Amino acid sequence: MHARITGTGSYLPTTALTNYDLVARGVQTSDEWIVERTGIRSRHIADDSQKASDLALAASLRAIAAAEIPAEKIDLIILATSTPDYIFPSTACLLQSKLGVSGATAFDVQAVCSGFVYALTIAEKFIRSGSHRCALVVGTEVFSRILDWNDRGTCVLFGDGAGAIILEASEEPGILASAMHADGSQHGILEVPGNVSGGKVVGHPFVKMDGPAVFKFAVKVLAEVAQEVLQKAGMDSAAVDWLIPHQANIRIIQSTAKKLGLPMEKVVTTVDRHGNTSAASIPLALDIAVMDGRIKRGDTLMLEGVGGGFTWGAVLLKF
Repeated sequence: MHARITGTGSYLPTTALTNYDLVARGVQTSDEWIVERTGIRSRHIADDSQKASDLALAASLRAIAAAEIPAEKIDLIILATSTPDYIFPSTACLLQSKLGVSGATAFDVQAVCSGFVYALTIAEKFIRSGSHRCALVVGTEVFSRILDWNDRGTCVLFGDGAGAIILEASEEPGILASAMHADGSQHGILEVPGNVSGGKVVGHPFVKMDGPAVFKFAVKVLAEVAQEVLQKAGMDSAAVDWLIPHQANIRIIQSTAKKLGLPMEKVVTTVDRHGNTSAASIPLALDIAVMDGRIKRGDTLMLEGVGGGFTWGAVLLKF
């Protein structure tokens, strides 16, 4: 038994915030500074009324429609997010309620920007085991809620959005190889070191990041994990039709592609329009490339992500 993607979907909030808008808000930066260092020109910001589960619902409905299945067929929901609606219940359970279905296994995964890769890898193992046959895998974030808008080193980087896929049992190979890793000793270079205790925020409730350290770490592990899954599948990078990396920074993406010997023409990039949407970035980019016709059935895709934790992983699949 194999697991294959049968539908993709995505959603972006309607409000787009350009670099010029940030400057107008008083952020001490410039469009040139942001573009040169990150490649980001704009990002989408959720309305105050929108939660992570709302964005997830919109993306999930589109993925369900693309897969041409009834929502009732889904027997597993795995949702990756660092910005859940509540402390509990899980955002996956809230999404399940909004979909109007019940009974299926549903839980969240917290691996920050690697969350979707983690969730997809876990879903594939459930299906390969025979315990489940149809999974909804979602990455959804409202990172705008955990940004210090006076910190130009972080607030210019992130945006909100959601992406989803339907993964179904199949006799034909879909997921070819995967790998997941973590190094908790590196948590301090990217974290939100705060929590709620006794009704009060304890610690720092906003994203803190050591940009140069994150860049160095990300470029190293993304190249390594991509080679790892290629080796597991008995393939080389020449067999990859499309690289779909986590959309954090165009320079990280370019460096990773170069290390793999892939031209940028084979890399799906949305970071310029979306910014870093954390766990949502990979499924968002995947769906956009499917919708515009670049990705076709039979293509070999490399999905890879790295995020706070530190976590990282990759999935090689036949679309």
